[in-house]
Amino acid sequence: MKPKIYFKTFGCRTNLYDSQVMQSALKDYEITSDESQADVVVINSCTVTNGADSNVRNYISKLEKSGAPKIYLTGCGAHTKGEQLLKEGRVAGVFGQSEKQKINKLLQKEEGFYEIGDLEFVDDAVVGEFIGKSRAFIKIQEGCNFRCSYCIIPYVRGDARSLNEEKILRQIERLASNGFGEFILTGTNLGSYGVDTKSSLAKLLKKISYIRGVRRIRLGSIEPIQVTDEFKELLDEPWLEKHLHIALQHTSPKMLKLMNRRNVYKQDRELFSYLKEKGFCVGTDFITGHPGESEELWQEALENAKALHLTHLHAFTYSKRDGTPSATMKPEVDGKTAKRRLHQIEEIVKEKNFEFRKEHANVPLEVLIESKKGEFYVGYDQFYNPIHVRSSLDLIGNWLEISDYTVQKECNYADFEV
Repeated sequence: MKPKIYFKTFGCRTNLYDSQVMQSALKDYEITSDESQADVVVINSCTVTNGADSNVRNYISKLEKSGAPKIYLTGCGAHTKGEQLLKEGRVAGVFGQSEKQKINKLLQKEEGFYEIGDLEFVDDAVVGEFIGKSRAFIKIQEGCNFRCSYCIIPYVRGDARSLNEEKILRQIERLASNGFGEFILTGTNLGSYGVDTKSSLAKLLKKISYIRGVRRIRLGSIEPIQVTDEFKELLDEPWLEKHLHIALQHTSPKMLKLMNRRNVYKQDRELFSYLKEKGFCVGTDFITGHPGESEELWQEALENAKALHLTHLHAFTYSKRDGTPSATMKPEVDGKTAKRRLHQIEEIVKEKNFEFRKEHANVPLEVLIESKKGEFYVGYDQFYNPIHVRSSLDLIGNWLEISDYTVQKECNYADFEV
């Protein structure tokens, strides 16, 4: 009988994709979704903050108390904490992202190992199915050329490099023929696709849209300066999800400079207004409590955020990341203040999302049902808003067009019968 293996994935969509690649490469193990049944646990780690490293250590401690699986570490945290964890005897082996397709062989090593690989590899994996998923994640690039002052990721993922276009298209063709209709493009810095190959994200999107079976394309986070004129030409295409995640990180011009960001608030506001005119929902990343964020700058940031067409938010309080310029900046902002500011901007965007959904309540929703929670099936519409659907049918994996639904503050609700 094959040993059972469980994957614990922390962090971003790129890590979710990498975990699928590893699962596809296994031959001598049985994948389980039940952690308690696992003989082996592979931790695909995140190291974006010191807190992310702590989450990995805490999870290892939990596994150690439960008694027993062999633990292996990969992902971004392998570069920052892997060697120490191996020396402490807390993991049986450590391997970098470039080594993930060798996982079947690596896990059979009798001795502990540290095979970190390199930061210049270009992923050539082709995944033909996604275990337990109704939508497919497609990694199109790796690494980042930006050097934001708070971010460690370029140092553990390397500089920006694009994956082979032919293999990306072949993978999507295979997945589409296997019944997948929604494709989520991911990468460390998604919008930099093509900078090293004389191509672009817009050119790739056009080619993907021609593949039979592709119904909707969703993008991970892109930078404001990556929404080019060429990209804007695609905004009316029916296959592009009517939601974009545009990473701002802040809305105070002074804070953007401290963070070594490339975006400018005035231009961000113009871009967000343009996307609103095009009928898009717009999300962003936002950091509160970064060193130097005075109360005066915070109030400026809040007023600026209120002026933006923002409907979705991925916000988090600043967490020091050793080895980055921000880690030595002063004055620091205490955690209580950072959390208060986080809740303030979350409430603003939550209300903006509610207003958007009420204003668009007459728009039919194109929904892919992904899961069931209690009595409701749950899916996401073209605006990347969740909807809860009550039905006597088995709807998981199905596409629905829903015209009759109720808009409530937390989400939209509907009943569906044939």
